[in-house]
Amino acid sequence: MFTAKRFAAVLATSLVLSAFAPLIAQAKGDAQAGATKAAVCTACHGSNGNSINPEWPSLAGQNAVYISEQLKLFRAGHRNNAVMYPMSVGLTDADIADVAAYFASQTPVGLEADAATYKAGESLYRGGDRARNIPACSACHGPVGLGNPGAGYPAMRAQHATYTISQLSAYAAESRYVDAAGTKQKARNSHMMTTIARRLSGDDVKSLASYIQGLR
Repeated sequence: MFTAKRFAAVLATSLVLSAFAPLIAQAKGDAQAGATKAAVCTACHGSNGNSINPEWPSLAGQNAVYISEQLKLFRAGHRNNAVMYPMSVGLTDADIADVAAYFASQTPVGLEADAATYKAGESLYRGGDRARNIPACSACHGPVGLGNPGAGYPAMRAQHATYTISQLSAYAAESRYVDAAGTKQKARNSHMMTTIARRLSGDDVKSLASYIQGLR
């Protein structure tokens, strides 16, 4: 039955998607053209998108929708980053689509989880913690970390633990989407991730990051 409550939920979802339509919308990119345009990106994100610096994310295998959305947020200054803003500000929507298609077509190199901590992370990732209202990460990011492009959920597999820790910490502090003036900016799914990140302990974050790093 299509109740008033359900209608309100559908309407709220539609309004959220409409607000971010300019960021979500993208033309189908050309991975071959993107390979040339992404050449400068390899200095930080590594050959074929596999970063060797744990502080910089690996982009190989990341879904194109997520990469495109984040590049547009960097370009608009909604994610204030001294490196990414100048790299993205000159990109057209077509450039972004091509770069996103290129990285999405690459294969992530497997990394290893920390044997001492990954088990606790596996439990949270797969099953969450009902007592603390922490949902399973797999519900959005998939059982093996492939993500969900349609919902804007990024792939997580083989991501550096150091980077994952820094991003979960940024979500908890509501500092991931802040412009140069220090004003908090809205981004799709940011409220949900902030809520979840604030329920995680320091040990939770470390163990989750370790497990995600070893995901295949």
